[in-house]
Amino acid sequence: MEILKKPLLTEKVTQLTEKLNRYAFLVDPRANKIQIKTAIEAMYGVNITAVNTMRYVGKLKHRNTKAGPVSGRAASVKKAIITLKDGETIDFYSNI
Repeated sequence: MEILKKPLLTEKVTQLTEKLNRYAFLVDPRANKIQIKTAIEAMYGVNITAVNTMRYVGKLKHRNTKAGPVSGRAASVKKAIITLKDGETIDFYSNI
């Protein structure tokens, strides 16, 4: 099971990072807070003080096509917002 899927880089998360030293990640829905904390600490070499998680149910989607209406559901996701110890940062652009 791959715990970390990708970091979230949105305007809202950027404001959290600048003000409160928090970062957001999309994670596996089966992962718990302890697994998320150890995975991030191992990958980025930082100390984490708190992990908050939230689940989002995928939205229903509808669209009309030539063959008729098609309906489905977007994928459900789980987000993790981590708080780092003061003075520590994660640089997502260092390995590009």
